[in-house]
Amino acid sequence: MRIAVIGSGIGGLSSAIRLAKKGHSVSVFERNDTYGGKLGIIKLNKYSFDTGPSLLTMPHLIDELFQMHGENPRDYFNYRKKDIHCKYFWDDKTNFTAFSDKSKYINEAVSKFYIEKDSLLKYFSRSKKKYDLINELFLFRPINKISTYLNFDTVKALLNLKLFQLFSSLDQVNNNDIGNRYMIQVFNRYATYNGSSPYLTPGIMTIIQHLENHYGTHVCDEGMRQIPTSMYELCRKIGVKFHFNKSVESIIVKNKEATGIKLNNKILKFDKVISNVDVNITYKKLLNDKTYLSNKKNMSSSALIFFWGINREFKDLDLHNILFSNDYKEEFKNIFEKNEITNDPTIYINITSKDIKNVSPKGCENWFVMINSPKDIGQDWDKIKNTLRKNIIEKINKNFSVNIQDHIVEERVFTPKDISINTNSYLGSLYGESSNGILSPLRRHQNFSRSIKNLYFCGGTVHPGGGIPLCIMSSKIVSDLIEKSN
Repeated sequence: MRIAVIGSGIGGLSSAIRLAKKGHSVSVFERNDTYGGKLGIIKLNKYSFDTGPSLLTMPHLIDELFQMHGENPRDYFNYRKKDIHCKYFWDDKTNFTAFSDKSKYINEAVSKFYIEKDSLLKYFSRSKKKYDLINELFLFRPINKISTYLNFDTVKALLNLKLFQLFSSLDQVNNNDIGNRYMIQVFNRYATYNGSSPYLTPGIMTIIQHLENHYGTHVCDEGMRQIPTSMYELCRKIGVKFHFNKSVESIIVKNKEATGIKLNNKILKFDKVISNVDVNITYKKLLNDKTYLSNKKNMSSSALIFFWGINREFKDLDLHNILFSNDYKEEFKNIFEKNEITNDPTIYINITSKDIKNVSPKGCENWFVMINSPKDIGQDWDKIKNTLRKNIIEKINKNFSVNIQDHIVEERVFTPKDISINTNSYLGSLYGESSNGILSPLRRHQNFSRSIKNLYFCGGTVHPGGGIPLCIMSSKIVSDLIEKSN
């Protein structure tokens, strides 16, 4: 079959790789001059920064794409497991190092926070059981098809329904199971991995902790940009065709069936069409359907990012670092209820120069400083970023006894509005709809169209969700659906 993929993000690239393996002729259309979607790169003189997702976990899912074509992934890219997941800091000088080794992790938590070892072991065990029960059932299958549930996996999940803690928030689960306020905040943070609030997302989301602690966090030898670059190189080798600087005008639909795309006022015919574009943008711009639009209240958080070239090194920091807000609940209330950023936000600092060569001058560091923010609904982002910059600097200075402003020699800022424009994301939301609420999985758009035959969806704004692993999972769902449709 002739298949068109609109968008070359991780979901689009991995869909192309899978479908080419099945013998189909795949063409990828990208409005930008390069591939990768949110996984981009910017350079500020001698400093280089990844622009998108900075966390690599479950890398075996990427390896699988190469192995299915008989290729050695290490010929394309390499990565290594980190000894430390993340370093956490609080304003009262408390700090916590989350080691990748589970024994060291638990011992650190026990010694720092006086948590009972058995409590943590039980917590991680329950998280693993949740993941094992829903892994194949929900993450690798279309959620809106009856056939997904007609199997033994569904029976097992139903028999263990209480284990999922669906009717408690992630914060409530962490309070009941852990109790220590520092550790609760560490575990609550995982809600932000899909742009949600720990006070609204259900307790089943402890599976994210399991994924990070079980599979670990990794770093690519050449940074996150190496992931789409390697996938692009594989695509070219296996015959996938790419068309850059080609903004698809619309998806052609005849008799409720997708028959191709419109490009430069010309109609190109295809047997199947896959959109790796934000699902809201797909309907609004590519299908001219104004009736479908996600509820703004349900959208995930966005981000405000400062790219700082720092002219010194900080030995106490690692690749991933968190400076926590003193009022976490208020921070998320501001984001999801008031569409504002608190004056004391949690700060994420990613420093790839800790592990990667030639991304900053010698003796210097490249800081990717990210703040969780509300979606873009027309706020005055210039005013917000100026106020936020002062608050961030004050918090960093307090935590590390430094005048960080004296060491910033390069700077660029991305606001949610910039993210919306640069990545074609509805309202600048990073993950489409959030996972706030028990019904959130059902709100997320499925991987196929019920009303338009031969139209499919992949990527972070559809099932199963955002982030590199889930985008790759969406490509498997789409490729399986296309095969079953014949």
